[in-house]
Amino acid sequence: MRREDLTDLNAFMAVAEARSFTRAAARLGTSQSALSHTVRRLEARLGVRLLTRTTRRVAPTEAGEKLLRTLEPAFDEIENGLAALNVLRDRPAGTIRITTTEQAAVSILWPALERLLPDYPEIKVELSLDLGFADIVSQRFDAGVRLGEQIARDMVAVRIGPDLRMATIGSTAYLARRGRPSLPQDLAGHDCINLRLPTAGGLYAWEYEVDGRELRVRVEGTLVFNDPDMCVRAASAGFGLAHLPEDHVADALAAGRVERVLEEWCPPFPGYHLYYPSRRQTSPAFALLVEALRYRA
Repeated sequence: MRREDLTDLNAFMAVAEARSFTRAAARLGTSQSALSHTVRRLEARLGVRLLTRTTRRVAPTEAGEKLLRTLEPAFDEIENGLAALNVLRDRPAGTIRITTTEQAAVSILWPALERLLPDYPEIKVELSLDLGFADIVSQRFDAGVRLGEQIARDMVAVRIGPDLRMATIGSTAYLARRGRPSLPQDLAGHDCINLRLPTAGGLYAWEYEVDGRELRVRVEGTLVFNDPDMCVRAASAGFGLAHLPEDHVADALAAGRVERVLEEWCPPFPGYHLYYPSRRQTSPAFALLVEALRYRA
């Protein structure tokens, strides 16, 4: 196989996995036009169409899907082989790509990286901030960070933070004006600030539990955001109640901009975990980062 064949195959795989020339070009550090030319050159050499292109989407053809299924394990094996070579280095090195939420990046990942990286300048870390659930295998991330209850069972999960609780909050002025709910059912009489989930696009149903009794409440209000920080901002300004993980509202609570209600209905749940495929061969750099992040109560 010629060297350019490997480059062309890698370019095709990036586009097929991203379903976008724009996103694939950004990931590979090249231009969209150059990437399109590379894929067309590969199609011409193979004599088959690998991708269907429209103004709205890019998707693999039947031949493209077949080639993609062949390439993914082969490239995974190459990456694992390269990672294994790091064992022979005197110092941990290499690039680690992690998908995470902004809150976890700020509160957990960055403090650990700030301590670790100055002593290991040959380790490079890329954090991709996203509220959604990226497929870390197909998008070639080394690991992801999400709440423990959100992680698939076929992944290795390492706890990197304490248990969390949800917090229903409202400003003092709002609660004085509208009253304090004593039961989740009372939320029907309140203005509630909804959070739109990035995965399915639906509105988050507020979750409560007491004495083993679970309750999911669909709330109504005049405001909907897809960003938790905007929910906190609106609640602090007196526009209604919000329901978010307590680490998102800690600063607003400490500053007295909001108060908690329904606290007895918000039990602890597993906090942030680092997760990665069980078949992943860990490099010394990755193992070092895992230990730096591992939560010790």
